[in-house]
Amino acid sequence: MIQSFEIGKPLMTRRRYELTAHEWSIISPLLPNKPRGVARVDDRRVLNGILWRFRTGSPWAEVSERYGPPTACYNRFVCWRKAGVWDRLLEAVSKAYDGDIVMIDSTCVRVHQHAATGKKGMETMVAWDVP
Repeated sequence: MIQSFEIGKPLMTRRRYELTAHEWSIISPLLPNKPRGVARVDDRRVLNGILWRFRTGSPWAEVSERYGPPTACYNRFVCWRKAGVWDRLLEAVSKAYDGDIVMIDSTCVRVHQHAATGKKGMETMVAWDVP
C-alpha cells in the first residue's frame, strides 16, 4: 500500500490498483462536473470504486464504503455511460500511454467435476507440432 494525502483531506492509503496522481491528471478533465443538490462524493473515490467493482466482479452492493456509497458508484457509472464518458476516457488514456503494444489473451472453461475426466475406454489423442 502507498501512503498519499491531499491538503485538507484525511490520510488515505492508496492501494496499488487505484489511480495514481498522473493517471488522475489525465482522466479528471474528461469527467462531467455539474454538482446539483447534495454534495457529491469525490469523483476519484467513485471511479476507484467502479474500477474495483469490475476488477473483482463483485455485485455493486458490495463496493466498499471507502469508495463512497455503492449506489453513488453505480449511478455515476450509468450516467457516465449514457454521456459517453467511458469512450472519451479510453481514447485519452490510449493517447497518453507511451509503452509497447501489449496483447493479453485468456480462456477459462468451467467444467463440472465429473466431466473433467472424459469417458472411460476412449483413446488419448496427442497433438504434435511436426515441421
